[in-house]
Amino acid sequence: ASQSSAQSVHDFTVKDAKGNDVDLSIYKGKVLLIVNVASQCGLTDSNYTELTQLYAKYKDQGLEILAFPCNQFGSQEPGSSEEIVEFACTRFKAEYPIFDKVEVNGNNAAPIYKYLKSSKGGLFGDNIKWNFSKFLVDKEGKVVDRYA
Repeated sequence: ASQSSAQSVHDFTVKDAKGNDVDLSIYKGKVLLIVNVASQCGLTDSNYTELTQLYAKYKDQGLEILAFPCNQFGSQEPGSSEEIVEFACTRFKAEYPIFDKVEVNGNNAAPIYKYLKSSKGGLFGDNIKWNFSKFLVDKEGKVVDRYA
């Protein structure tokens, strides 16, 4: 879906870390926390630890965390998708999906991120400011909140 025609997050298809298409409509009925992640950020340890704890606590109640690696902030996610997944799963026991690396700002921003930002602008406009910005999406695929 293009950003303009999209009615919800469920209208988008994204790439997983292996380059396969993932139709986000598979998450209908789930609450989503969508996060741009990085492996070499000062916020990495605390955020990945908290995401893993959140997922363990709420996955049985229908929470899914969708992690999108991004290298736009201080080049803190330089690795390949394979390296990123291995890092998150080995070091932080991440059990939630980690997708292919995306851009979240600028003309080449992934369509899903253009939609998220247009749905819930941040304090300083639409642009994502740094790693680990989070969007909370309801079971119908609507963006309900944004956290730094």
